[in-house]
Amino acid sequence: MYAVICTGGKQYRVSEGQTIQVETLPQAEGDSVTFDQVLMLGDDENIQVGAPTLEGATVAGEVLHHGRGKKVRIIKFKRRKHHMKQQGHRQNYTAVKITSIAAQGGAAKKTAAKKSAPKKESTEE
Repeated sequence: MYAVICTGGKQYRVSEGQTIQVETLPQAEGDSVTFDQVLMLGDDENIQVGAPTLEGATVAGEVLHHGRGKKVRIIKFKRRKHHMKQQGHRQNYTAVKITSIAAQGGAAKKTAAKKSAPKKESTEE
């Protein structure tokens, strides 16, 4: 089973046991965190899509550690003007291990392609 969650203004496709890096969360290392903005739930056969979120669906996780990402270098350069400016940035993140995905509410809906009957052309003269 997998879910699409929204946290920190970004969307993540997660499954149980997966470790993801999200925007910094206020929880301490070892604490549990619950994501209640679940946009979609799915497995091999059934898919539930929220409008915009699914009511009662939650994804639980455990905060593993806090860290900083790889440095991104920004260079502004103007040729023949003896001008170059460098800047760097490291984004903070929180590593979260997904422990469970809970779908409470209605039954999952199947999303199969709808077959439409071919339109018959009327030949009225």
